[in-house]
Amino acid sequence: MLSTERDLKRGGERLPIPSQGEVESRLLMFEVVAVTCLQELLAKTDPHLIFRLRRKLLRNLKEKCAPLKLCVDDEKAAKEFALQLLSAAVEEAEDKGRTGSQDPQQGH
Repeated sequence: MLSTERDLKRGGERLPIPSQGEVESRLLMFEVVAVTCLQELLAKTDPHLIFRLRRKLLRNLKEKCAPLKLCVDDEKAAKEFALQLLSAAVEEAEDKGRTGSQDPQQGH
């Protein structure tokens, strides 16, 4: 089960083995937050932003992966996933911009 309270604890209390569902739900949550924020950002900014975001994303990812000592395949997979998220957000923002449609959930 997701628990920010547990994540803030120190020592062994913070390190139980997560279930597969917990890991999957966290990944889904990060993906949804990232794509949602990017869609909003991309809908309101200049066209050069995508290039700058991509470059900065790859640089930040490289810095974050270095201390983890990931193997080449894992680091490559992380970069590919990050770029896929960025591409999905860009595509969605462009689609919304072309159609002028809004999320039917907004305004509730």
